Amino acid sequence: MSGYRSPLLARPGAVEGGGPDAGVALHYGDPVHEQRALERGAGVVDLSHLDVVTVSGPDRITWLNTLSTQLLLDLAPGEPRDLLLLDPQGRIEHAAGVQDDGERAWLITDAGRAGALTAFLESMRFMLRVEVRDVSAEVAVLGTCGSGWETLADGPGYRLTWRDPWPRTGAGSTRYGPPDDEHPGHAVARAFTVVDRPALVAAVDAAPGLRLAGTWAWEALRVEAWRPRLAREVDERSIPHELDWLRTGVHLAKGCYRGQETVARVVNLGRPPRRLVLLHLDGSDHLVPEPGAAVHHAGRAVGVVTSVVRHADLGPLALALVKRSLPVDAPLDVDGTAAAQEVIVPAGGEAVARPAERPGQELRRHLPR
Repeated sequence: MSGYRSPLLARPGAVEGGGPDAGVALHYGDPVHEQRALERGAGVVDLSHLDVVTVSGPDRITWLNTLSTQLLLDLAPGEPRDLLLLDPQGRIEHAAGVQDDGERAWLITDAGRAGALTAFLESMRFMLRVEVRDVSAEVAVLGTCGSGWETLADGPGYRLTWRDPWPRTGAGSTRYGPPDDEHPGHAVARAFTVVDRPALVAAVDAAPGLRLAGTWAWEALRVEAWRPRLAREVDERSIPHELDWLRTGVHLAKGCYRGQETVARVVNLGRPPRRLVLLHLDGSDHLVPEPGAAVHHAGRAVGVVTSVVRHADLGPLALALVKRSLPVDAPLDVDGTAAAQEVIVPAGGEAVARPAERPGQELRRHLPR
């Protein structure tokens, strides 16, 4: 919503965020303790700037299944899934958390993205029995970690909670990064709770055990978890493989969808053109680079920073997309700040999928040898 300002910015100590998080609080005066509260499941983040789209009608599930990278035919009410919508070349156009309540499917997406998402879905309706609505003005989103969402579920205006499946590799999916139980995101269980927008303040006030935290702390935990975000890690060239987004966002054995050919080809070759890395930045300077800053190696640009945070324990961190060919031990700098890379998507590795699971594998058995 253009020009949006959350009523929770009136709370003591609130400092407004910027970029894709404009309109809500960056922090409330103490981002370190706000992060600690989130980690304990005792914090709540105002994410009321995020957009929400609903799809109703008897054909909604089968229709969304044909459009998206995710298998949804077996989606049970209350079950959270991650989905991507790609262009014909396999590049990411939209990303959303999806959950059905038995009457409608709820799509939670990044701030300012509902208009384009709704327009795309409307263009694909044809004669199907579906209704697409941008309900961002009617509902608001709150973020929690751990079991914090359970407190909100008992409060005013509650609609549903989408519990982020990241980084659990879904059935029919694959991964480029480490196993789920070794992944840093394993310990960061984030949830997005949807409430009636008029009840936003009341929902927070009715949860006295949850401390208000800003997007500073929320984003620090996201980056620590290597969790890609549409508004940060995705550009006009991004494909899911580069971000290790196959693990939760793509089902490799479902039917045809737009961009599937690229997904299959890159999984089979195992070589996404770029790869996401975590950068540990030199913390001796009080300034940190901004998203969009170039990553350099030996004086040459080799990538771009997508997210920058200050983590309470790990210090300044960044996510960056770099060239696939960049050595994993290459010394890097960003705007003169030294950076050490931590591998998320391996430089030359393949997706961790057994041959029988790879898309198109059944066709290979019939090729002449």
